[in-house]
Amino acid sequence: MLAIRIPEELEQRLNELARSTKRSKSFYVREAIAAYLEDFEDLAAAESVLERIRTGREEVVSAEEFWRGLDDY
Repeated sequence: MLAIRIPEELEQRLNELARSTKRSKSFYVREAIAAYLEDFEDLAAAESVLERIRTGREEVVSAEEFWRGLDDY
């Protein structure tokens, strides 16, 4: 269970969306949180790889080398 307070304008927009689509407000809040978490996890993973590249712990290949390697398949 989670209880949150949101600005009135945001709640009005959420109410209108829920009413027009016949979905619950909870449905849209769950979808929004799931999308945000997925994006945030992707960003965290990308930042982790970038840090490994910066510190030399991750191998980097040029685009030319990458595409040349695909020709072998």
